[in-house]
Amino acid sequence: MENSNTRLLSLDILRGLTIILMIIVNDPGSWNHVYAPLLHADWNGLTPTDYVFPTFIFIVGVSIVLSLTKQEEKGLSRKQLVQKVLWRSLKIYLVGLFLWFWPSFDFGRIRWVGVLPRIAVVFMVCGLLFLYTKRKAQLIIAAVILVLYWLVMKYLPIPGIGMPDLSEPGKNWANYIDQSYLPGYLWKKTWDPEGILSSFPAVTSGLLGMMAGFILISKAELKDKLLKLFLMAATLLVMGDFFQYLMPINKSIWSSSFVLIMGGISCLLLALFVYWVDIKGHADRFKMAQVFGMNAIFAYTLSGIFYTIFYSKKLWGISLSATFMDQAITLGVAPKFASLVYALLYVVILWIPTYQLFKRKIYIKL
Repeated sequence: MENSNTRLLSLDILRGLTIILMIIVNDPGSWNHVYAPLLHADWNGLTPTDYVFPTFIFIVGVSIVLSLTKQEEKGLSRKQLVQKVLWRSLKIYLVGLFLWFWPSFDFGRIRWVGVLPRIAVVFMVCGLLFLYTKRKAQLIIAAVILVLYWLVMKYLPIPGIGMPDLSEPGKNWANYIDQSYLPGYLWKKTWDPEGILSSFPAVTSGLLGMMAGFILISKAELKDKLLKLFLMAATLLVMGDFFQYLMPINKSIWSSSFVLIMGGISCLLLALFVYWVDIKGHADRFKMAQVFGMNAIFAYTLSGIFYTIFYSKKLWGISLSATFMDQAITLGVAPKFASLVYALLYVVILWIPTYQLFKRKIYIKL
């Protein structure tokens, strides 16, 4: 913990928890029976599920600082690091496209954006900013993005629509740009929650993670690092609470207030796990999360590949998830509880191959 060469178990564990939660919210037994906290907000507003993806993006930012700083200390040149950043970004993006195609490989129905493509874009932009700009410049860029995004989304007239209206989908610049310029399949038919314009504030989420990363690699005493993380979290939460009166909290368009609120929550979670795991030594209590965290993208990719086996009818002629739900409901189990149990079982199934890699110290870095 005292230098950049020491691996942060807390970061691996927090990353693993976000992946576990991603799998749970993405893979219920039935979408017709899901507890409200495990669903995204329909539009404006915030649910616990909305915490997951921005927290992972924040962790990407933290990891960029820790990883690239370590590689700089090993003597790698900027050119070598740029190549590594670009190559890894491309691999993550291509895996995202593969998961969309799997298993039908219908190339006439391509979704060019999505969860992994957004991670790839954030990793690439933040990685290049780390290599070519200073910390102060990165902070200024983050602030400028949030302010400009707010002004454009709230006050710039939209062709054919007029003034933006953030109270409902379809009347804002993010939706307009997706519908007009984003090719291929759109998740919401006329727009995409991982679309073009909203990728800019998503980059800011990564930059906020980088600010936390700089705190962690600083020469300060451990207690001072923790204090700075808590102060950063509190500052972002207050700013986000204030900003929601200027621009509503909204994950679908990754609003500026959403970035600030989630940056604060993510920073708070990071600080808490640094305290619990790296200081108090409670890593053993989070072993399952650590397993997922060490091979996070692999586990997420596997969840998409295994979907064909455990949800689709294409392999067995029946859907295992639907069969499980029917049997559970017949036995008198509450439908929403049965749906959650199936999602948890799916996590356990994915844990088995992920744990085998962990046990053999095989870490698949895309």
